[in-house]
Amino acid sequence: MFNYSGLNEECGVFGIWNHPEAAQLTYMGLHSLQHRGQEGAGIVVSDQNELKGERGLGLLTEAINDDQMERLKGYQHAIGHVRYATSGNKGIENIQPFLYHFYDMSVGICHNGNLINAKSLRQNLEKQGAIFHSSS
Repeated sequence: MFNYSGLNEECGVFGIWNHPEAAQLTYMGLHSLQHRGQEGAGIVVSDQNELKGERGLGLLTEAINDDQMERLKGYQHAIGHVRYATSGNKGIENIQPFLYHFYDMSVGICHNGNLINAKSLRQNLEKQGAIFHSSS
């Protein structure tokens, strides 16, 4: 039997490509999606040479302040995420977009949804030596 308990949302993802105000437009897009997640927010920007990100806990206006937005100006591409925790703890390490820097490249990624076999996938990868930085 279906159990309806009101509106339920799962995160919000927004992105802009090739616009001089990508971070600002992404911020406004995330503001429009705030109902989908109030536990944290983040934005990653790129100019195709560098990735830079800001994230924090709470509503968008609490998670990303004016100083943080100033640091994101001047980039043409952006992705953003507002979080509603459906898995993992509510710590900063689970706020997306995730941003990783490797010796020869950087990667920024965000997603909406759950992998139903995440626990077994994680265990198998850890046995192979993978290191995880979040529980989300």
